Formats: sequence, structure tokens, C-alpha cells
Amino acid sequence: MIDDKHWVFVDNTSQSLEFNTDGLYYAEFLDYIFRGHFENIQLTREEMEFITIFDAYLRTYGKDCKKYLPANSVPIMNLECAVETVTRNGYGIETNRYCSEYRTVPSGLYARPELYSAKVQVEKLQSGDALRTAVNMMTNPNAFGNSVDMIHKINGLQNDLLQIFQLNSCNSEGVRRFEENLRLFALNKPSIRMKEESKYAKMKNTGGPSGTQNFSKLIDDLVINQSRTWAFNRYIPGSISDVSVLSEDDKGRPAVIKANYTYNGFSGRSNGWVKITFKNGLPDCLYFFDFPNNCKGPSSSIVASYAQGRYSID
Repeated sequence: MIDDKHWVFVDNTSQSLEFNTDGLYYAEFLDYIFRGHFENIQLTREEMEFITIFDAYLRTYGKDCKKYLPANSVPIMNLECAVETVTRNGYGIETNRYCSEYRTVPSGLYARPELYSAKVQVEKLQSGDALRTAVNMMTNPNAFGNSVDMIHKINGLQNDLLQIFQLNSCNSEGVRRFEENLRLFALNKPSIRMKEESKYAKMKNTGGPSGTQNFSKLIDDLVINQSRTWAFNRYIPGSISDVSVLSEDDKGRPAVIKANYTYNGFSGRSNGWVKITFKNGLPDCLYFFDFPNNCKGPSSSIVASYAQGRYSID
């Protein structure tokens, strides 16, 4: 139960609470937060990816659900440049320009004070680790691939936030439970746990299906989902061809699959390939020809459907 007046959550582990994440890019992560199963979450609270999700969620709720915010809501602040420093050469030609001083200004959006306070706290943690993060990015041999992957993730997050309050009512108890656990995760505090296991954890424990599978359809669905976040190329649905199982695990399930596909890019229609690695019989990583060392996580919802035998060929 939730006491709206005091914003207090009582841990009754009610199984009647619902928070729908089906089809979302971050479905698995969001479901683990909602259920309070923090041990299954691979992101840490200090990572920029988590802070980006947290901030984007608050802004989306402040825009789409503002009538449900309490009277003591606080403004969400934007960071903007207050002072620019310009350097010029001996001829007076500008050679560099950068922001030397920042300020915060109201964005026009508001958030629950306890949620916004938690977000500010994890931002301080991340800013203290900014140098190490920057060095890691610069020294990583796959730095460009990772930067493109971050664009994919941001696009995926934006798509999620367009849907999340269509799937869930702004003032539902499920949304409130999700928000409280989001706050607790950010503050590194124990969660409010639900007893029921997440279907995403369950499928990983069970593993992939046996028998003949429609791999062309599976790969097509995975690439369609992934391509929604692509920054440049446009995948042509249904173009999967030359599917080959490169290796199998000890249970005869695929370990690595490769297939060709067609896409529209800067040079018009072109061909590419995707390689999918499996873990415990389930799709684990997608590697595309243009960034062959960059693992892109598959849609949790599609993987769950695969685990449940929905791609089986009778």
C-alpha cells in the first residue's frame, strides 16, 4: 500500500502490482528495478548510462504526468554555459572556443523532491569519477564502436519513454513502486522486493528451447528491434538470408549464428552481416559487420519469446 500524503511505501510484497515493460529496449532493467531484484542488474548506480535513464525518466514523467506531481515538486534543472572562453592566434583568428563556466537554470519541468534528490546524489558520484571514465573511453580500442553504441542506447531509451506511460498509468501503484525502487537503487539502499521472479531471470535459468527453430524469423525480429536505434543505416525487414549455425553447445543448441541482411545507407542499398552469440541457448550478443567487436544486447522481450518456444517449428 502507498500513503500518498507522506509518500511512504509499505513492503507488503503485493503480487497485484503491475509495471508493463514488454517490448521496451530496457525492459529487463526496468523490470528488475520494479521488482526490487537489484542483484540481477548489471548496471551500477555510478554509470552514466544509469544516470541518463534516471534523468530521462524524471523529465518524461514531468512532461507527460505533471498533473500527478505533488504540490512540493521541485524544478528539474538544466546545465547551460554561462561563460565561454575564446582563444585566438596572432592574426586574431579564433582557434578554440569552450565553456569555462556553467550555471543551472530551470527546465520548466518538475519532479518529486525525493526522486530528484537521489538523482542529484548519483550525478555527484559520477562527476567524481569523470576522469577515470574519460581515460577508459580514450584508451579503449573499441572506443568509436562504444560511442556509436551509446547513440543506439540513447535512441532506445527515447523510444521507451515514448511508450512507458502508454503501457502504464501515471498514477498507478506499479509506477509508484518502480519509482521508489529506482530511488533506493540510486542511493545504494535495500529494495522493496517482490516475491515473484522476473520472467527475464526465469528464462536465463531455464535456458533456450530445444528442437528446430525458425532462426531467420528470430534474427529478423532481433535486427528490426536493434535497427530502431540505428543512427544512420536503415534495415530492410525480411532481408535475412544465408543463415548458418557456426557452432553449437553441448546440448545441440546454437552457440554462434551468422546471417546476411540488406540495408539502406549513405551509398544506397547495401549488404551486411550479423553474428549472434548465445549463452545457455539464448541470444546474448549481436555483432554487426561495421562494428564486429561491439556487443549489442538483444531485446529481452524477443529473447523471452524465444525461450518460451514461440519460434519453434513444429
